[in-house]
Amino acid sequence: MATGTEPPDTESQPGSGGVRSATRAAIDAPHLRTDRWWLAPAATAAGLLAFVVYSTWRALANADYYAAPYVSPFYSPCLAENCEPMKAGPNWALFGDWWGLSPAIIILIFPLGFRLTCYYYRKAYYRGFWASPPACAVAEPHKKYTGETRFPLILQNIHRYFFYAAVPVAGILTYDTVLAFRDEDYEWGHMGLGTLVFLVNIVLIWAYTLSCHSCRHIVGGKLKHFSRHPVRYRMWQLVGRMNARHMQLAWASLVSVALADLYVFLIASGVFEDPRFF
Repeated sequence: MATGTEPPDTESQPGSGGVRSATRAAIDAPHLRTDRWWLAPAATAAGLLAFVVYSTWRALANADYYAAPYVSPFYSPCLAENCEPMKAGPNWALFGDWWGLSPAIIILIFPLGFRLTCYYYRKAYYRGFWASPPACAVAEPHKKYTGETRFPLILQNIHRYFFYAAVPVAGILTYDTVLAFRDEDYEWGHMGLGTLVFLVNIVLIWAYTLSCHSCRHIVGGKLKHFSRHPVRYRMWQLVGRMNARHMQLAWASLVSVALADLYVFLIASGVFEDPRFF
């Protein structure tokens, strides 16, 4: 009995592949969705592209990234000799005068690598940029699928190691936030609008970092009996609850780190002075 889903004649479709291959159901319609499914991947692509353009510009600018007591999170820690001097700040000249490029390039590889290999971000840019697939129940245009078994996607498997690198970077940004309770003369006991910006940013950075799938596995993985490890079990539960909001935290922290950098840029370039609360 004909069902209407018999595989197509491979001789009549030479070179076909993917969802149009001979082993897949012969459905003529590209998809059966009637909603505006393309809005989500389009918005994702636009948001990520905007961040990539902005962060690239700021990382290569090598200017206006420090206005006492604030240092841009894109440039912290500053590991090159050509960094601007920051009193008690994250100045560690591990790279000598031979490094002539922006010092942001040295450190950004770690938080960016952490986000590029993040499970949520992989879904986001796979759909937004590569249409693999563009949305649920929508066929992808690619004829062949190899998953993350070949270069460069095989590098996604090192996500856990980028997590190990992201944790100390978040710790240094926490130190920068503490330093933000100084004034422009490095006197303690002051708080400006920039301090509040840094506080919001570091809370979101830690929430995103600790809600990572790798963190959840590290905290509670390889345990056969949770009852014998009550502390790790509670930590696993906490990370699990945060992990359920990993997508929202990923976007919120992405926006907050860009806004923190933008705030420092506006202060350092003299657009306005940092308003002081006390």
